Amino acid sequence: VQLQASGGGLVQAGGSLRLSCAVSGRTYSSTVTGWFRQAPGEEREFVAALRWSGGNTYYADSAKGRFTISRDSAENTVFLQMNTLRPDDTAVYYCAADNAIGLATIKLRSAYKYWGQGTLVTVSS
Repeated sequence: VQLQASGGGLVQAGGSLRLSCAVSGRTYSSTVTGWFRQAPGEEREFVAALRWSGGNTYYADSAKGRFTISRDSAENTVFLQMNTLRPDDTAVYYCAADNAIGLATIKLRSAYKYWGQGTLVTVSS
């Protein structure tokens, strides 16, 4: 599985960005795609995830109500719509995927085998 993230950039606080993750290679209905982020000097942290089968979504507390993860099944692209951005959302955002992740581990970085290259989001105050 190959992942290509895009859509990062510079935005003012309160603004919006939409990140895209193009997924290619061998995927299954059980595929899960997640977004993680890593701020300078910080650990990579979970942001959101989506199960391709059933469309269940999962969010970090910091993302709930502001971010939405979705998928265009025809294009095999997963999106992260980010609204009401704050300076502390500044980070490199990574998309990740694997073909079977249980509920207990879906928010763990270690559960994902495949990773994209990251896209930088900078939110200015």
